[in-house]
Formats: sequence, structure tokens, C-alpha cells
Amino acid sequence: MEVKIGVQNVAREIVIDAAGEQSEIEAAIQSALEGGHLVLTDERGRRVSVPAGALGYIEVGEPSRGRVGFGA
Repeated sequence: MEVKIGVQNVAREIVIDAAGEQSEIEAAIQSALEGGHLVLTDERGRRVSVPAGALGYIEVGEPSRGRVGFGA
């Protein structure tokens, strides 16, 4: 599942392919918003931790494929 995390006062967003189902990721986001850190693990086993106070936005969904050609 692709997760895009916008961090306050940072120009680039964090994009990871998180391991787990969408419901598990949303539960981790909810618990982080109650206080603490958002901690997600990607498919390679790396962990990403963002303080809840620094979160700007979070997008959860399937990765979009780039379109190729003149009709794009």
C-alpha cells in the first residue's frame, strides 16, 4: 500500500510502500494522532517514524501508474 506523508515545513513528501492492509495503516495513523509518533514499516523492513505534531497530511492508497504516450 502506498503512503504519502506530508511533513510541516518540509518541501518534499515521504513516499513509502507500507507493509500491511489499509485498515492496519489507518489504525497506526489514528494512534499517532492521539499522541506520539507515526511509525510505519515498508516492504523491505525499513521503519519510518514521524512525530505526530509535524504531520501535514497523509494519503493512503494504491500506487498510480504513470501514463505513457500522447494521450496522457
